[in-house]
Amino acid sequence: MSEHAAVVSGEPVPVERVDALLAAVPARDAGTARDRPSARDPETARTEALARAERQRRRWATQVVVTDELARRACAERGLAPPGEVPPQRVPAVSGTDVADLGSIVAVALAHSPAARALLAALEAEQRVSEEAVRDYYVRNRDRFLTKDALRRGVDPFATATADDFRPYEHVRDDVARELRRARGRQAFFDWLDRAREGVAYPAGHEHPGDPAHPDHEHRH
Repeated sequence: MSEHAAVVSGEPVPVERVDALLAAVPARDAGTARDRPSARDPETARTEALARAERQRRRWATQVVVTDELARRACAERGLAPPGEVPPQRVPAVSGTDVADLGSIVAVALAHSPAARALLAALEAEQRVSEEAVRDYYVRNRDRFLTKDALRRGVDPFATATADDFRPYEHVRDDVARELRRARGRQAFFDWLDRAREGVAYPAGHEHPGDPAHPDHEHRH
């Protein structure tokens, strides 16, 4: 196997960084490996499925490490203070909601990479949300702003609700603006990451899990 997991701007990323992440992030339960149809016996098929899952896990971990490496470089370019390393036992937990919203690669990268978190915070701080955008969100998502009493009564926010059934705009305005800024910051992070990893090269065994060039590829959301 190659001594490096990727090449970023001509510089190799040591495979040891991928190994360290694999050691810090437990593998999924072996029973969750998805078997593909096989003409061989069930035990052979299961063994093949587990081996395939582990190969894909290494590719997935490579993407997390590359995201960290790219974020470190972006922080340096922006003059952001270099974040300190976080011991594995102090890495923030990755919630199912984050995985659903961000995808597992980005969610785990943000948990394990102080640089990625610092970059995301910087991108979020750069977002400007207009008053018009905040008010438009409030108007279009009235169901999110029902009072507790209206919720208890089962009021339909789009039919039977009255003005008194909603929390006033002034009371929720700052929360809405914060949420919109956060969403735009995340989108800016995704856009940055897509651009940043365009020139990354990977040796065999470390390709993106969804790269159709290798036989184990899969694409899931």
